[in-house]
Amino acid sequence: MSKRWYIVHAYSNFEKKVAESIREYAQQRGLMDKFDEILVPTENVVEVRRGRRVNTERKFFPGYVLVKCDLSDDVYHLIKNTPKVTGFLGADNKPMPISDAEADRIKGQVADGVDHPKPSVHFEVGEQVRVSDGPFASFNGIIEEVDESRSRLKVAVSIFGRATPVDLEYGQVEKI
Repeated sequence: MSKRWYIVHAYSNFEKKVAESIREYAQQRGLMDKFDEILVPTENVVEVRRGRRVNTERKFFPGYVLVKCDLSDDVYHLIKNTPKVTGFLGADNKPMPISDAEADRIKGQVADGVDHPKPSVHFEVGEQVRVSDGPFASFNGIIEEVDESRSRLKVAVSIFGRATPVDLEYGQVEKI
């Protein structure tokens, strides 16, 4: 049998622990040759907390771990009996493998997310914001343009009674 991708359902927020445990148990039982990859699909996101940009990790599929393995009875029972694992994705208690193309697409999303962290805050034109950093700190303004690819905004800030467009990064503003 060749190795295929299976989706293991785990308790939410325990995905990394489950992946670690599966590796550990496979090592102990001499079954590491049956496994190719154990993956928790995540991406890096940029969040703004208290006016500061913070890089955090977000899971693509909370509660799921991807495992590429040769699913023999031993491997099935090893994974199924791992703490915090509720089972496999599939019908009638039978694990259903996903296609290699689907697995490659997920791995591509992961690689993309690592290369280009995405902002977790989304802004819209016409939305009111407060500038939290830079020379216009504590000014309020209205968003005129959003450039998501560069994580920048054009905000109309009222200076001396006139609306002046100011180019700012996502991290320099906060929603009101």
